[in-house]
Amino acid sequence: MDKQPDTKNIGKTATDLSLEDLFKMFPDDQSAKEWFESNIWPDGRRCPRCGFKHTCVAKHPEMPYFCSECKKYFSVKIGTVMEHSKINYRKWAVATYLLATRPKGISSVQLGRDLGIRQSSAWLLLHKLRESWRTLTGPDLMAGPVEVDEVYLGGREKNKHTNKKGQRGKTAVVGIMDRATGIIRAIPVPETTAARLVEFVESNVAKGARVFTDENRAYNGLKNHQTVKRGDGEYVRGEVHINGMESFWALVRRGYNGTFHHIEPKHLHRYINEFAGRLSDSTAGAVEKMCNIVRNLVGKRLTYAQLVAPSTLCGQP
Repeated sequence: MDKQPDTKNIGKTATDLSLEDLFKMFPDDQSAKEWFESNIWPDGRRCPRCGFKHTCVAKHPEMPYFCSECKKYFSVKIGTVMEHSKINYRKWAVATYLLATRPKGISSVQLGRDLGIRQSSAWLLLHKLRESWRTLTGPDLMAGPVEVDEVYLGGREKNKHTNKKGQRGKTAVVGIMDRATGIIRAIPVPETTAARLVEFVESNVAKGARVFTDENRAYNGLKNHQTVKRGDGEYVRGEVHINGMESFWALVRRGYNGTFHHIEPKHLHRYINEFAGRLSDSTAGAVEKMCNIVRNLVGKRLTYAQLVAPSTLCGQP
């Protein structure tokens, strides 16, 4: 298998990898294909269907490899969200860079212009890349201390039609930040009842971990729990505060209002995963962020039919 493009001297931080550096890294589609292969097959090329390692190069125009075990042609796109995509590797790589390095995200309209593709194709591509961050609850419990807070996201009142003004029409999102690791997990919820919020916290936080929230009484059932009374003007009391989560919500709001303007509730969980995943990976350089996204695309699938199908519970699967 071909070697990964040389990234030794570029991309050490998110701002180090300029667009000029990016195009040096991916001068053509072949170099981008080799980069995807080096990340998806770090131990060497193998058949994505049966796992057989002894494969050979083929002359198929779209499937450049052949598996002698299952007798099928394949490419590095097979078995990932890129499967069946007609967008070339270089555009996938550029889109990965833009998604990884834009703190407030990038709209499908802008991405379509940048890549020279239709807005609808860019919209689908972005949702496919967001699948990399499809980790609503992780296998590891947060050791804490953690900050927990919730927010309501939706359209601005001044932008609503006259017959919809005054209606709440917003979706609740609850999030947790682990101060020790900087990892954030957040999901939309249908209601902010005590049962719903406590269940989310307990499924993500280790027993005995310190939990900091505001004075919302829905959190009263949590153990080892301390609050700040923000309604009384108390924002910090020693270690007790939720400023980290407040900063995260502020970034989400700026992305919502400034980049996307409107997000369908059934898709909101994917955008929240994007913001949480990108910020959780904030200490990594641009190339490392891109590599992390690509490695997490394996074994996932998202089709246009799935995206436009009716869904329940704020878009949760």
